[in-house]
Amino acid sequence: MELSVDRLTKHYGSKIAVDCVSVALKPGIYGLLGENGAGKTTLMRMLCAILESTSGEVFLDGREIVSMGVEYRDILGYLPQDFGYYPNYTAREFLLYMAALKGIPRDRAKKRAEELLEVAGLSEVAAKKIKTFSGGMKQRVGIAQALLNHPKLLILDEPTAGLDPKERVRFRNLISDYAAGRIVILSTHIVSDIEAIADEVLLMKKGKLVSQGTVSELTKEAEGKVWELTVSPAEAKSWQERAAVANLRHEGEQVVLRIIAEDKPEEGAVPCEAGLEDLYLYSMQGKK
Repeated sequence: MELSVDRLTKHYGSKIAVDCVSVALKPGIYGLLGENGAGKTTLMRMLCAILESTSGEVFLDGREIVSMGVEYRDILGYLPQDFGYYPNYTAREFLLYMAALKGIPRDRAKKRAEELLEVAGLSEVAAKKIKTFSGGMKQRVGIAQALLNHPKLLILDEPTAGLDPKERVRFRNLISDYAAGRIVILSTHIVSDIEAIADEVLLMKKGKLVSQGTVSELTKEAEGKVWELTVSPAEAKSWQERAAVANLRHEGEQVVLRIIAEDKPEEGAVPCEAGLEDLYLYSMQGKK
């Protein structure tokens, strides 16, 4: 199985949302990283054949996805960033409704809905209306509906939004188990989630795909660019205004800064091992 993206482009008037993206995806988990407005959601919507491209095409095993029609939708699972639901439906009713829209026979739909309610930790509230749910619980309903048809291609836009740390661990384990033999693409601003489960990371900037590789491959780009520097609180404020500060923590009367910089920012700065978040900041902030 291969999803092949060939020079995919989307314009909104004079604005280029996605700029000639080409990539080939085989089974595995792909983490899509980028700033707000980088084009991630637009790209994912085109991969779902929901949004028409300005130019370029997407192929599944050599077949253009729009021309595949229902056959493509049958193997696709999608969680949009703004997940819509019917507030007066119970979680169980909503999953059965979505299963009907996906053309899943009712007897199979009932069994699958119960399985996913259990997996999502919603069995005890399955008969409650979704409008009474917390944001995290609603998000779990959204993840469950994306998995109803056992999709071979699963596209998740901000799936961990609203989930607490325990729920995020549950989600990561679920996706890691599910991904065998399937293509999973997920976008999130929580870098640690991608770092934990992604086989490869796709880094987008201003509509372009600027980097692709494993976490270890990509973080090598930031090696030698991450430093810790201990300064006074007054100096810390100055550093935040003129450098890419990834993190700061107070130690007694001093402040320890984690700085992303091409060169040693100041005598006394100590080099640190780079992580995916460092690479992300290094790439997004113009490699200061």
